[in-house]
Amino acid sequence: MKFVEINLLGVYVSPISVLMVVAWLVIMLLRRIAVRIGLLVHVWHPALFVFAVYIIVLSSTVLVIAH
Repeated sequence: MKFVEINLLGVYVSPISVLMVVAWLVIMLLRRIAVRIGLLVHVWHPALFVFAVYIIVLSSTVLVIAH
């Protein structure tokens, strides 16, 4: 698939910015689940853990969309 600019209300935005927003929404859902089951209590640095999971979700989203 070819990544092209996306027209949002007359403003052309990069496709990675849209994918970053999608990944952020997924991370917010996963973070709420992690807090609910108590996973973040057992993590040494919760912010670093959430950031690492965000990067994993973003790169996975890009790879899925690219194929």
